[in-house]
Amino acid sequence: MSEKKSKVGAVLLADARKWFHREIVESGILSIGKDGIASNSDKDNTPSCVIGAKIAKALDAGTGEKLPAQTAGKVFEELVCKFLERTFPMLQHLRPGEWRIANLGNNNAIKTSSFIQYEHLAHLAKVLLADRQLATMLGNDYVVAPDIIVSRMPCDDATINGRDAIVNDAVSLKTDLRKRNNPLEIMHASVSAKWTMRSDRAQNSRTEALNLIRNRKGRVPHIVVVTGEPLPSRLSSLALGTGDIDCMYHFALYELIEAVHEYGSNGREDIVELLDSMVEGKRLKDISDLPLDLAC
Repeated sequence: MSEKKSKVGAVLLADARKWFHREIVESGILSIGKDGIASNSDKDNTPSCVIGAKIAKALDAGTGEKLPAQTAGKVFEELVCKFLERTFPMLQHLRPGEWRIANLGNNNAIKTSSFIQYEHLAHLAKVLLADRQLATMLGNDYVVAPDIIVSRMPCDDATINGRDAIVNDAVSLKTDLRKRNNPLEIMHASVSAKWTMRSDRAQNSRTEALNLIRNRKGRVPHIVVVTGEPLPSRLSSLALGTGDIDCMYHFALYELIEAVHEYGSNGREDIVELLDSMVEGKRLKDISDLPLDLAC
């Protein structure tokens, strides 16, 4: 009986979320300083400090030194990538295919031009390298460097025709999903990972998104942002609005909501309303929503 309960109680995304939070704490990204300020909080902003400390305590973060921003950002990227590796491939029954999840920061061999929608950017780069005047005119706005990508391999005809005769030599001669037409991977999603949002560099995610949209040939990939920022006003700077980023995902949304509502009960209803508007408007979701959204 207990074995049956154990199997029923094992939920992939719940377990992966717990693993993700444990790794964030054990890696030292999330810690509480001797002054009581969480490592993802802005020490000069009272709401950030209070909300960040509540989230850190809810996740059982211990006392520790704050990691350098660049180190924390790099480790956060790696953990977001690992979270997707532990979850998205398990959704084959919802989104079948041969998938790859990669952190581009750790693999310089993979570039945006490695994917069929952006293959032409490699040719453009060669042309600009040989023509300095043209390079000056166009700049490097076409350059896109996502943190994490999810890509799908094209299918051979045997796979496409696995259940029924679907294609032959006379039809479907341009579709990217067919390997005989396209040897390159298809970018399915671009994931930007931002541990905090306390500089203009957080807006790089929006710039990257617009470049992915403008410079593609074919369909737009999912374009999302994952963050650990505790302050709703900073989250709103990227989460609100539509047209570039699909959605923003918080590393601990449920804990954030509880912390903000508790803080807002002391006369800061504006912060509560701002957070609720992002959540209810489906502009801010939890990290556990991301794998299923990528299966859409």
